[in-house]
Amino acid sequence: MNWAAIILAAGRSSRMGSSHKLLEDLHGKPLICHVIDVAQNAKISPVLMVTGYRRADVMALAQGRGVQEVFNPDYAQGMMSSVQSGLRAVPSDREGVVILLGDMPMVTERHIRQTISALEARPNALAAVPVYQQEWGHPVVIRRGLFEAVMALSGDHGARSVLKAHLSRVVEVPMDDPAILLDLDTPEALALARQNKPTALKP
Repeated sequence: MNWAAIILAAGRSSRMGSSHKLLEDLHGKPLICHVIDVAQNAKISPVLMVTGYRRADVMALAQGRGVQEVFNPDYAQGMMSSVQSGLRAVPSDREGVVILLGDMPMVTERHIRQTISALEARPNALAAVPVYQQEWGHPVVIRRGLFEAVMALSGDHGARSVLKAHLSRVVEVPMDDPAILLDLDTPEALALARQNKPTALKP
C-alpha cells in the first residue's frame, strides 16, 4: 500500500484518572499494541507513532513492533500538534496517511482497508471518513493534497474543520460497526470493553 499510518499516542490521558489509558490491558494486550498491530496487519508502511506524555513507557510497549517514533514536544497543546508532527515525518513518496487514535483499539484492519479503498476509487477526492449512523468516525484517510491545509491550523483545532471545508471532496464510507466511534478514554469505557460490550459504549 502506498500509504503511511500515523498513530496518535501523545496525549495526557486526563480522563482516565491516575492511569495512562494506552498502557492499560485489554484482552491480554496493552491498548496501544492493539492499534499498532492492526496498522501492521493492514500492510501500511511506515507506521509512525507520535509520542509525548510518558513517552518512554509508551515506546517500551512498542519495541519490536516495527513502529517509527515521532516525538512531539508540544503534545500539551493538543491533538493537532501531534497530527502535524506526524505529517512532517511522512515520506515524500506516500500518497497520504491513515490517522489512527491510540485509544481506539477496536478499529480493525477491515475498517482501514475499506476506507482506503473508498478513497482510491475516487481519484479526485482528498479524504475518506468512515460513518456509522451518520456520525463520522476513525480511521480518517487523507491525501497529500490536504497536508498543507492541516499544517496551517493552529491551537487545538481538529483536522475535521479542514475536512468540512473540503466536504465535496470527502468520501463518506458507510459502516455497520460502532467500533469506529469508540475511544476508550475513561475507566467506565475500558471496563465495558473488557466485558466485551462495545455496543454499550456508543456515544
